[in-house]
Amino acid sequence: MTDFQGPENPPGEEKPETDDQAARLPLVIVTGPTASGKSGLALALAECARGTLINADSMQVYRELRILTARPGEADAARVPHRLYGELAAADPCSAARWRAMAVEAVAEVTAAGRLPLLVGGTGLYFRAFAEGLADIPPVPAEVRAAAQARRRDLGPEAFHAELAARDPVLGGRLAPGDTQRVLRAWEVVEATGRPLSAWQETAPESYPGRVITLVLDPPRQDLYAACDARVPRMVAEGALDEVTALVRLGLDPALPAMRALGVPELAAHLRGELSLDAATAAMQQATRRYAKRQTTWFRHQMADAYRITATDLEAQAAAAMMHLEKADQTCG
Repeated sequence: MTDFQGPENPPGEEKPETDDQAARLPLVIVTGPTASGKSGLALALAECARGTLINADSMQVYRELRILTARPGEADAARVPHRLYGELAAADPCSAARWRAMAVEAVAEVTAAGRLPLLVGGTGLYFRAFAEGLADIPPVPAEVRAAAQARRRDLGPEAFHAELAARDPVLGGRLAPGDTQRVLRAWEVVEATGRPLSAWQETAPESYPGRVITLVLDPPRQDLYAACDARVPRMVAEGALDEVTALVRLGLDPALPAMRALGVPELAAHLRGELSLDAATAAMQQATRRYAKRQTTWFRHQMADAYRITATDLEAQAAAAMMHLEKADQTCG
């Protein structure tokens, strides 16, 4: 019997393992472009391998974005435990460093309980941050984040970027003025710590010490694009417009990550009367396809050694995934 064939325990009925047993449990990454079937595959694996799903999607972390991010629902959560889904308010931005801290804690707790941790999502930067670590930058106080946003509004993007470049020439030369979130982050760090973010990034990070097995869904492009197109009208039918209406009513800064999630700008433009619903839907489909293309390129270059799964139906995906997991377990065991 391998690590992937342990007895199934219903959610909440955990069987703690010894430190030695827990140390043998690998971390499984299930990733791929949007609309490729990551969540369904991860759920199937978790059910047969006593696993817990841990969110690694930068938008599924926001509780206001359930429909547009295709976040797992209550029925899925009743089948296996889920962690870090809908964890934060849209007004509370989640950086890669913050997510990593939450994910490291979640993985440790899941492993200690004797369950297989599965990191699930499509945010490549999160996976890199988890595996390779990030510089130990002190938390930025909320008042400094608010000051950064106010400063950018007062100066405008170009002048704000110039101010950052004077304080952190390395990142000032690397980032464009329109790269709002990263420019804000760099300004916040130097303001809060007195040290440029580029200098912090030069410090040696702490990498993840355990075994990592990575599964990447890589369906044929025509199938992936068809899935991207099909999911958008389904989301609209499920209430995506109401979801964006509620989000817009919060009056949040448009630079916040949640306000730039796929579908939010397009449906917000429809609510303002700038686009018809049909035009907004078409724009969402195009944005989703483009995002999926960027993700696919990133995974092929940055996760070249991962186990790749090209199947598009869940049964075939699950069979391929289990084969790869068994193979990795025999190789590393």
